[in-house]
Amino acid sequence: MPAMPGPVADERHALRDFLFQQQYAFHAMAYGLTDVQARSTPTVSALSIGALIKHATGCQRGWMARVAAAPEAPPADDRSAEVRQAEYADEFTMRPDETLAALLEAFAAQNEETLRLVETADLDAAVPVPRDAPWFPKDVDAWSVRWVVMHMIEELARHAGQGDVIRESIDGATMYELLAGLEGWPATDWLTPFTPASTKDQD
Repeated sequence: MPAMPGPVADERHALRDFLFQQQYAFHAMAYGLTDVQARSTPTVSALSIGALIKHATGCQRGWMARVAAAPEAPPADDRSAEVRQAEYADEFTMRPDETLAALLEAFAAQNEETLRLVETADLDAAVPVPRDAPWFPKDVDAWSVRWVVMHMIEELARHAGQGDVIRESIDGATMYELLAGLEGWPATDWLTPFTPASTKDQD
């Protein structure tokens, strides 16, 4: 995959390809990590690479449920506030019983569903503004699907940037060399593709 989206033909094509680019960044930031490394928190942040992948999965799931239901609100969540808050908090940690492979598999499945909706949903459809969190505006009744997709690009890009810092703090790897290793780019005088430690040990 190229390091940047290619030329786009129209708005939907642009939304789809730029969203895909941000989704793919999470696969690159996780490339070559062990479960222990993916669970580690080497910066002042409490977040890990695994936790960021979980949150990116859950965030997309919640917003895409709103897109799928538009112009209606999604079905109400009748679970207790405690249960919903615990589920939300769980998105921000990689538990000892979770593996990076499983988190990436769930992330990839959600990515596919997100892209399917971006490709098929009415971009002008109204998405009612939720009222269950203090950061949602009180003076706006609805956003468009278009707005939601732009928000997803913003959300994933922000967390991908956090992931870049966390990953570099783990083993010094940075995004372009991770992409080069993941995609099999040829080495150059100024860019050496990242090679996972397990592969190095077998040489």
